[in-house]
Amino acid sequence: MKRSTDPRHQARILVLQELFSKYFKKGDIKTEDIPIKELLELDKITEYDKDLYKKILDGVVEKKEEIDTLIQKYAPQWPIDQMKLVDLQILRMAIYEGFVGMITPPKVAIDEAIEVAKDFGGEINSKFVNGVLGAIYEQQKKDNGDKNKKDER
Repeated sequence: MKRSTDPRHQARILVLQELFSKYFKKGDIKTEDIPIKELLELDKITEYDKDLYKKILDGVVEKKEEIDTLIQKYAPQWPIDQMKLVDLQILRMAIYEGFVGMITPPKVAIDEAIEVAKDFGGEINSKFVNGVLGAIYEQQKKDNGDKNKKDER
């Protein structure tokens, strides 16, 4: 288990907070993005993986529609606009990191997402995140197994 001070873990927390502030809307009011320097101060973070932070943040923003399509496919009972915003952002981050952008192995992205969900949401949130990401992972594993069988022929 990684320490909570791990620079990669810290980067994911910062991305979550950045995405949360970016997509948080209350009626017609949209919040302003919080500068990274303020987040670092608020969270008392002295070190984070800047490269991972930038890759995930930019990737989620760029591939949001593709990611949201996956979320809707694997969590059809939860329309995106009815999901808790924190869960939605954690799912977007993990799906980009482990499946779309393939920055880290899917299992690592899933484990990290579960930990972040526990920290920012609780046990129920982490189970929801785990369920959606686990379904994507199992389908990907099945698809890759089918592909490997075709390649062997």
